Amino acid sequence: MSGSPDVPDVFDPRIYATGIPHDRFRALRDLAPVARQEEPEILGWPAGPGFWAVTRHADVTRVLKDAGTYSSCLGATQIRDADPADLPFIRRMMLNQDPPDHGRLRRLVSRAFTPRRIERFGITARERARALIGAAVADGGEVDLVRAVTDDYALLNLTDLLGVPASDRGLLHTWTERVIAYQDPDEPPALDAEGRPVNPRSPAMLAEMFSYAQELAAYKRAHPADDVMTSLATSELADAELEMFFFLLTVAGNDTVRSAAPGGLLALAEHPDEQRRFWEGDVSLDTAVDELLRVHPPVLSFRRTAARDTELAGQAIRRGDKVVVFHASANHDERVFPDPHRLDLGRTPNPHVSFGDGPHVCLGAHFARLQLRLLHEETRRACDGLELAGPPRRLVSNFINGIKSLPVRLREPSAPRG
Repeated sequence: MSGSPDVPDVFDPRIYATGIPHDRFRALRDLAPVARQEEPEILGWPAGPGFWAVTRHADVTRVLKDAGTYSSCLGATQIRDADPADLPFIRRMMLNQDPPDHGRLRRLVSRAFTPRRIERFGITARERARALIGAAVADGGEVDLVRAVTDDYALLNLTDLLGVPASDRGLLHTWTERVIAYQDPDEPPALDAEGRPVNPRSPAMLAEMFSYAQELAAYKRAHPADDVMTSLATSELADAELEMFFFLLTVAGNDTVRSAAPGGLLALAEHPDEQRRFWEGDVSLDTAVDELLRVHPPVLSFRRTAARDTELAGQAIRRGDKVVVFHASANHDERVFPDPHRLDLGRTPNPHVSFGDGPHVCLGAHFARLQLRLLHEETRRACDGLELAGPPRRLVSNFINGIKSLPVRLREPSAPRG
């Protein structure tokens, strides 16, 4: 239930198992663009104090750009409140900091993404996309794209970029699942001595990952290579900052593409006319990728905390209130996007907020777009199109717009493609 019988609930993670609840978001945008939501106990997670759901594009971008009023640090960036004892630990991460601390860390890490590294990364990612899609087509063409292509594509690209040895790649997958899928019944949470779920971002749950990060950093100092972990390990980052960056890059760097890649391919399968335009080369790859990101943002929502009393869309917000922006709703706001539920791969302008906005705009947005562009390009090269072979299975989450399974048929090319 939400704060009023007439206000639809967009908190319950189970809602998203059937897709983005566009009807609920439309009602909120039209009638209550800053709406009170309750946080009942769900799936064993304790009840919370409630929050304001922000659903219109203009208000979402206002919140994201105004870090002085809407803080990432005060309560961190997840809807559920962290244990107060864990907050100092969670605030070490750049994602959960406000300017100017946030800017210092962002500048340090940005130096790791050199033009040479980007170019090399693109060559490797294209080869990987071609191999994975080619194998799927050769295997008969009917596959689960998540299992056969997109999970490996996202994870292996990330581990190449970081410089994680091939033998350790499974660890990153396990850690990502633990953090991202914690609301999903298929991934039962770890429980404490009293049987309560343990926050996957707590110190206890991240200790193994942090220990690994320090071991890897020490190895990179002794054996430097052209990868991001070598850059971070030899930078002025403190140990605690390096650990948090490894966590952020491992989880966010993997799951952005891991969610967006199958989401974009699903959108193409569901819209055969637009798929045909794409396959025939009638639309730019860049505009197509941005439109696919608009209709399937990898992140559904992010939380801020009001640092002062303020007002948003006529609604009074008190200091300390939780304010949650819904990217998936902003991307379908009729006030900004004409006919927002129509997939238009040539849509321009396209000011979607799938990578956020303001000081916290996604640091890896360029890498994500590059990977998606290469994957879609190589899919178009390898086959003559795709169609659904069964219903997709979606992640139960009000945070990540994940797809767990995407069965498709890849049509064999009628002629070799150059």
